[in-house]
This record gives sequence, structure tokens and C-alpha cells, in this order.
Amino acid sequence: MAPRKRLAMVVVGAMVLAGCSSATSTTTTSTSSSAVNLPVTSEVRTQLIEAGAAVNGIPASDYTGLAPSQTYYAYDPATKTYWAGASLIPSPSSQRAQVSVQDDGSYVLFHRSTSGAWKAADVGMSGIGGSKCATSVPASILKLWHWVGDTCRPPA
Repeated sequence: MAPRKRLAMVVVGAMVLAGCSSATSTTTTSTSSSAVNLPVTSEVRTQLIEAGAAVNGIPASDYTGLAPSQTYYAYDPATKTYWAGASLIPSPSSQRAQVSVQDDGSYVLFHRSTSGAWKAADVGMSGIGGSKCATSVPASILKLWHWVGDTCRPPA
């Protein structure tokens, strides 16, 4: 039996920018048991915009992308879950989309199982006035992204 090849992944920095894209697959295999950052491919970017827009009941075409300095994407092998966080960029021609990214919708947290669809939650107001995050982000992801514990969004 031939030896199996192992995939190696090098991650630079804690944040994966929305503009960084070289792969086209959304499924990644890792030999590590630790959470790992992943590149945001065009396919993933489109899926996140669609899921974020659906939460707001607005067509995905009313958004032009994800804010590069606010976009994170990772895989947690311990929970077999992909995680992402992003600010959606509204189209200048869509007042509805512009309003949707204020306050509660100013940041969206996403997660999906290895075979499931993205689930999105507006978490822009989480942590304000003592409110808690409606989605429990694993500590491994918070640490990987350098987010403060029990939060739903990157530090200001």
C-alpha cells in the first residue's frame, strides 16, 4: 500500500481578506486538529453574501461584496464546522441594503457543517448594553481570529 499524502496548509496572520482568492472549492481537508484560517474564494464570497442577504430579506444583488478588513473564514475540525464573519457592502443604489447594514446588521456571523448550508446571524449589536451573542463561537475560532472571548465580532 502506497503511503498517503498529507495536505499542508500555511496560514499567515489571523485574518483572511475577502480579496484573497486562489482556490475554487469550499471543502478543505486538514491534517491538523486545530482550527485553521482559509482563503475566501469567489464561491465562498458569493455564498456568504447570499446567506447574509437572506437574513435581511434582501436580494444578494443589492450587495457588492464583503468588507476586506472585516472578513474572516476558518474551519474547526473539532466541531467539523466552517465559520465566517463579515460586513456586507451595500450597493450605493439600494437604500434597503444600506439601511440593513446599520446597527444589528453591521456585522454578520456565519457557520455551516461540512455538508450543510450557511446559517447567518446579524450580530452587530451583540455585546452592547450587556447583550450576549446569539451564536456560540468556539474558543478555538475566537483565538485564531484574535477576538475577545464570548464575542461575535472583531475588536473595534
